Amino acid sequence: MPTGKIILLNGSSSSGKTTLSHALQKAFREPYQHIALDQFRDGMPGRYRGLNSPPGTPGARGLNIVPVDHLDSRVTEIRFGDMGKTMLKAMRRAIRTFVLEGQNVIIDDILFEEEFLKDYLLVLRDIEVMFVGVRCALDTVNERESKRSGRFPGTATSHFEIVHQNLEYDLEVDTRAFSPDYCALQIVEFMKISNKPNAFELLRSRYEID
Repeated sequence: MPTGKIILLNGSSSSGKTTLSHALQKAFREPYQHIALDQFRDGMPGRYRGLNSPPGTPGARGLNIVPVDHLDSRVTEIRFGDMGKTMLKAMRRAIRTFVLEGQNVIIDDILFEEEFLKDYLLVLRDIEVMFVGVRCALDTVNERESKRSGRFPGTATSHFEIVHQNLEYDLEVDTRAFSPDYCALQIVEFMKISNKPNAFELLRSRYEID
């Protein structure tokens, strides 16, 4: 059975990754499974999704939303504890299984910790990955965030810069400047004309991951 294709979308919260994922699903003739961090987060027990939970509690060990000072403002950080990071590792290995079974996949993730990227590089080391940076101006991201239920103000701000720091992409798209359908078309056209995406290979060399 042929291995499926992978498109990995990385960008801040509210940058438009999920909307772009749906546009991509419409743009391709063959089916692409949308696999998002949010889906796995929502599958965690409620007690492991904390709001400023103290160290050692289930909320801190899972996914904790923590208020912090950032420059001249108060924002909220996403912090994964040991159980949260175990969930993320399992998600990446589930993605590998999808692809090895021949399923095309669009990954919708936020790589704000270096270890998250390194694990993708390791787990998908023998699978071709198109790595796409999803960009959007911070004021637009904050506006979108303010309109989404269950979102805390400043969450995107806390990781807005670091999520793209020191990364190589095969392609970058701007969801403020262009519509989701146009951004999807950019990705589809790139995949038609490009011989092979190489961002992951460059990053593997940087981190010396065989």
